[in-house]
Amino acid sequence: MLSKTFARRKARSGYVLTTGAILAAFAISTSAMAQDLTLADALSRTATVDPAIAVNAARLRAADATITQAGIRPRDAIGIEIEDFAGTGPYSPGSRAQTTLWYERIWERGGKREARIGAARAGLGNQSERNRIRMLNVLAQVQSAWVEALAAEAVIPIAEQRLTAATQAKAEIDRRVARALDPLFTAERAGTVAAQARIALDQAQEHARIARATLASFWGGNADYHLDLAAFGKIETTSPLTSGSPDLTLLTAERDKAAANMRLAETGNFGDPAIRVGVRHFGQGNDVAVMVGGSIPLGSSTANRGNVERAQAERQAADAEIAVARVEHRRNLDRLTAERAAIAAEIAEIDQEVLPRAERAAILVQRGLAHGGTAFTFLEVNQAQQAVADAKAHRVELLRRFHLAGAQLDRLTGRHASLLSNAENR
Repeated sequence: MLSKTFARRKARSGYVLTTGAILAAFAISTSAMAQDLTLADALSRTATVDPAIAVNAARLRAADATITQAGIRPRDAIGIEIEDFAGTGPYSPGSRAQTTLWYERIWERGGKREARIGAARAGLGNQSERNRIRMLNVLAQVQSAWVEALAAEAVIPIAEQRLTAATQAKAEIDRRVARALDPLFTAERAGTVAAQARIALDQAQEHARIARATLASFWGGNADYHLDLAAFGKIETTSPLTSGSPDLTLLTAERDKAAANMRLAETGNFGDPAIRVGVRHFGQGNDVAVMVGGSIPLGSSTANRGNVERAQAERQAADAEIAVARVEHRRNLDRLTAERAAIAAEIAEIDQEVLPRAERAAILVQRGLAHGGTAFTFLEVNQAQQAVADAKAHRVELLRRFHLAGAQLDRLTGRHASLLSNAENR
């Protein structure tokens, strides 16, 4: 009988082990299916599927069409004139009408055609830089969402540790209450703290899922991927590159466009002559004669003075904007660099001083409570555990601010501009 019972237990244990192995293998396979997403992956995916790409392409096609149109000279004209068609006295018969068929061409002076093409090309360059700024802004949003997702993931281990500590403290308090070392309400307080820690963990996990989904929405994906928290813990305070700025490049393109428009406006000071050649038919006598004529506008420079002055003012404004933007760019770089250095220093102090002391204090209080004495109560245990959790949470917040400032630096310096070039070449 005992042998049969032992056999049944052995078979049942074997079934449990087999089922556990299957579940573990399924969990491993499911984890392997989830992708490990890096920042470069998130940025490259967004750079290739963002709807703004179609908008940018359409605007560039419009700018190309403007260049094509700028190279077209004024269209020639043909016309017909009928004189003395009707009247009184000797001009009453229609046979005395004079009919002229003419052809007219306008010759542009002052390099108008070249100036138009130059202005159109400058507009194309300006639009290209505007498209790049638009996409860099999108990538900056992706990078910020990436940081927020990492920060949300980093909160989960802290919540798990807090729940574990609260559960252990509750178990110890329950034993002390059973031994009449602590009053009954202490057990209720410990249960409340454990319940709050469980709720905080659930909220942290849900917040992390929402942050991952928000990040994936930039390329139309889902939250089924992993984030490497090692990237969140890296602190690099190297000085950013100051040689290039996409915003300054855009302002330079706008200045070039203003200069091209100024040259185009100056060509308006030259009048364009029109030459007309025609054939005139005299109704009386049925004779034919050749007619040649021409015209040229008067007072072109006076009539165009406002356009030239406006173009010159726009060019001067573009130069002034570049000077202002260069100073502001340098100021923002210095500010963000200083902020990151200060945050890095504070994180180092937390790692070297605050966290080790708080963790040692929590261990000492827990040991004292476990020894069964009355020198330590649940209040001290809870305060010590909360101090550790607060220090870790503050460290996560500092890392979040550090990497968000890094995202701003990357946007100012155009660090991810190469991703846009790769996407455009696909």
